[in-house]
Amino acid sequence: MKIVIGGDHAGFSYKQALVAHLQTQGHSVQDLGPFSDASVDYPDFAHPVAKAVSAQEADLGILICGSGNGVAITANKHADIRAALCWNTELAALARQHNDANVLCLPARFVSLEAAQAMVDTFLQTAFEGGRHANRVGKICP
Repeated sequence: MKIVIGGDHAGFSYKQALVAHLQTQGHSVQDLGPFSDASVDYPDFAHPVAKAVSAQEADLGILICGSGNGVAITANKHADIRAALCWNTELAALARQHNDANVLCLPARFVSLEAAQAMVDTFLQTAFEGGRHANRVGKICP
């Protein structure tokens, strides 16, 4: 699977670890930054991730910032993006199953790296259920 990933300075160390984690699983990962823990503005990285997923240059996206809120709000400004802020594997699964989420947003300051990795694995391994959920997802951006 082709994954695009980005975040901000608060999510930098998790991003680095997640890139390595995904690569060991055989995924193709495009890291859009940042490339250090120096202070940056999360929209500068969230918009390119959302654009790549929207343009189908990647199958799914992952964004990491301190709370996960900033990157989720930014990514969801793009019409074809359904970015989900998750803090456990159950929410990551439901985001895919019921909402056909295509960008996972993680709050680095509030979850462990192990929990973040588990959420990423769950998000990537879970399929959209369709059915009654497809109608609802279709109403998000009429």
